[in-house]
Amino acid sequence: MRRRAVISGMGVAAGAAVLPATLVSPAAASVEDRRRPTTQPLVIGHRGASGHRPEHTLAAYRLAIAMGADYIEPDLVPTKDGQLVARHENEISGTTDVSSRPQFASRKTTKTVDGFTVTGWFTEDFTLAELKTLRAVERLPAVRAHNTIYNGLFQIPTLQEVIDLAREEGKRVGRTIGVYPETKHPTYFASIGLALEPLVAKVLKRNNLAGRNAPVFLQSFEPTSIKKLRGLVDTPSVVLLDAVGQPYDFKVSGDPRTWADLATPKGLDYLKSFTNGVGATKNLVIARDSAGNLLGPTPLIRDAHARGLKVHSWTFRNENQFLPLNLRTGTDPNAWGDVLTEIRTFLAAGLDGVFSDYPDTAVLARELSKS
Repeated sequence: MRRRAVISGMGVAAGAAVLPATLVSPAAASVEDRRRPTTQPLVIGHRGASGHRPEHTLAAYRLAIAMGADYIEPDLVPTKDGQLVARHENEISGTTDVSSRPQFASRKTTKTVDGFTVTGWFTEDFTLAELKTLRAVERLPAVRAHNTIYNGLFQIPTLQEVIDLAREEGKRVGRTIGVYPETKHPTYFASIGLALEPLVAKVLKRNNLAGRNAPVFLQSFEPTSIKKLRGLVDTPSVVLLDAVGQPYDFKVSGDPRTWADLATPKGLDYLKSFTNGVGATKNLVIARDSAGNLLGPTPLIRDAHARGLKVHSWTFRNENQFLPLNLRTGTDPNAWGDVLTEIRTFLAAGLDGVFSDYPDTAVLARELSKS
């Protein structure tokens, strides 16, 4: 049944049909509810409904909204001519068909990004017009073979196109759809003359999304990027926290603090001066034992809430390989496990939002958590 559910999710109507009507008919909500931000935990369509469509495509974002996502999340990288596009990374050989385009063969190169050597094709070496000739492909074909049937169908969208889609679909479904952009590798892009923060601020201001009540969360793994954005736009934001290592901007500046340090009370005191919350990897919220089983909640949610900070967590995926050991079903790493229990466990701990590749699953888990 779980395998069939993956396949049925490839159509909007089919994917939505597995949920109760109340979850996929937001237009039925009261006018008051449609106008105000939701007070329940947010469901953030991680790169859209990327479990059902190739990530960072308008098709993935549109499906995420149809499935009930409150926010859609574009990772942002720039083009050669200073336009912002939605890609997981600036190296695009794994998410587009660029390697099959002979006219761009000479663009393949090797660069150092955030201290790592990367070989491929990079958005900053293409104009927007050139990128628009490419088509998206599934980034995880071995995991989500069902998504490969869409390879070659969809363009790379701009941030403006994502905002336009959120507004258009919001009108259609009768509720506000938020946008949750991430600045990718901001220190690197600043070093090559393509600073992300002014580009993001320009687009937000042009769309009247620069205020503190805007349906936007800005996010970055580099606190300095969020600080810069706070100085340009008064828009809600979160600093992303991984479990291992440190922000690259800290590494460059010689700041010894790690992401784990920022998850402590002292680190949260620092963050609350310029951001509204943290986007924490799951293990910082609920720890796992050495075998990979879920343990109890860490103090992160309690400590963040005590300082007025929201906590959103990433990434909730249906496949066994991304789940705690005790919630996996069978031995196939790509089969679906008990993600509903995982999400409900995190929501019960007080989580304010979930990043999910499968927004339909996250919406259902949130609804079940109310009972």
